[in-house]
Amino acid sequence: MTAAPITRLNTEREEADRLNASVRTLQAWRTRGDGPPFLKLGRAVRYDPRKTDEWLATRARRHTADQGEAIQ
Repeated sequence: MTAAPITRLNTEREEADRLNASVRTLQAWRTRGDGPPFLKLGRAVRYDPRKTDEWLATRARRHTADQGEAIQ
């Protein structure tokens, strides 16, 4: 089995900037468990941009009443 290549991991600030959100918003999402996947490396929190992009794809909606069927 071949391991996947390691990609650059983003800090909280870098990921918040990329998502046009605040660091506090990312922290709140982590606390509630409804934000993008993250890694905890000791005390440091890091985000894999590929995993965040996958998470974002699950958030797409067609209208306000849409309860979760992601756009294909």
